[in-house]
Amino acid sequence: MRVQVAESTDGPAAALPDHRPVRVTGPRLARLAACVAEAAPARRTPLVEEFWREATRRGTPLVEEIDGEPDHRVVTFLWRGHRATRQVLLTANRLLDREHLAGSLLERIPGTDVWHLGLRLRSDHRGSYRLAADVSAKEPPTAPDVLQERLRSLAAHAARDPLNPRTQASRWGASDGSVFALPHAPVEPWAPAERAGTVPAGRVERHRAPAEALGGSRDVWVYVPPGGRPAGAGLPTLVLCDGDMWFGRDGFQRTLDLLIADGRLPPLLVLAPDAVDRHTRARELGARDAFVTHLADELLPWAADRWPLTGEDPARTVVAGQGLGGTTALHAGHLRPDRFGHVVAQSPSLWWRPDLPPGVRAPVLGVPWLVGRYAAAAPRPITVHLDAGLHEGDMVDHCRSLYDTLHSARYQVTRSEFNGGHDQACWHVALADALIRLLGPASP
Repeated sequence: MRVQVAESTDGPAAALPDHRPVRVTGPRLARLAACVAEAAPARRTPLVEEFWREATRRGTPLVEEIDGEPDHRVVTFLWRGHRATRQVLLTANRLLDREHLAGSLLERIPGTDVWHLGLRLRSDHRGSYRLAADVSAKEPPTAPDVLQERLRSLAAHAARDPLNPRTQASRWGASDGSVFALPHAPVEPWAPAERAGTVPAGRVERHRAPAEALGGSRDVWVYVPPGGRPAGAGLPTLVLCDGDMWFGRDGFQRTLDLLIADGRLPPLLVLAPDAVDRHTRARELGARDAFVTHLADELLPWAADRWPLTGEDPARTVVAGQGLGGTTALHAGHLRPDRFGHVVAQSPSLWWRPDLPPGVRAPVLGVPWLVGRYAAAAPRPITVHLDAGLHEGDMVDHCRSLYDTLHSARYQVTRSEFNGGHDQACWHVALADALIRLLGPASP
């Protein structure tokens, strides 16, 4: 049910089911609570133990259909507490209000160790989440502002769901999270995970590359595909921001291996600069000329001396990024279309403008700065693909504004809106899909 827009259409679009989360109690938890309340004390423990055996067998969160609502599901997040558990907090990417964390607390079925929080979600949702249990000696404060501060501190200790086998890697010291995908979420466009290790594997190498434009050298993660040089041509190239996440933590190389083995992608080289740390990333990414100069005039020539690339053919070179990296990719296409013929911008930080200090976000008044930059310039010979999550607030509107601007200027531009947040779990699937369309056998 991913919303994809490739060109303008006449007439009103059909309304999609509401994607906004609603807190509810799912049927399974309602039955358990009723049974526990009615059971004799000696029967309560067996009832709860059977529930936990079922949850362990099925995995969490629990996903249940809703009578009369085929486009929605009840998703129930669970935590098994003990006598010291005071409260349990859910941190789900962009699903709940970070300014009112009390609304993200799980409820306990009285007399049991079952803590739960149910959400009614549209059935194409994909996202990551973490859980944190408060086992402090003191009772939680009742004053809302004091409770909010305590929950902020608790959120820093949130970790993956022990009953969910699907994990999401994080970076820079944060605990890994968990991932769930509802039945109508975009299909992962590669072979099942159980095929990993059964196809030829590319190599991931970490090099130190020249980066005079950035004041020195820089680590770059390089994916070298399996096999030799393609007959009669060099390798198409993907320049991807945040290499430490994609290849150091996320394991994107396994997805590339499977897509290449299945013929959905040609063998390609990936150059993915390391983000270094939060401060460096905030200082260098965005629409900054120096970083684009590094990519176009230092990194690509450096790679061409070592691997068989498509040379200077921008039609076989993709630049991609997420958040500030998405803004970087858009700026690279605008500034250097001679090097980058395709741009994939996922959840781009279009609130960015040159006068903001690194790490500072400010509200957009009027047209986003980079949208205005594209509107004022002659069209570049590039294709642009935009991804944004429906739970990303004003980022969705900013992407729609940029899409309209590019479409009016006759760019080759596409836009997808996924039902998720600012989330690596969503970007991974969407990036693979975008690469297939741009570089795969049926690519333009």
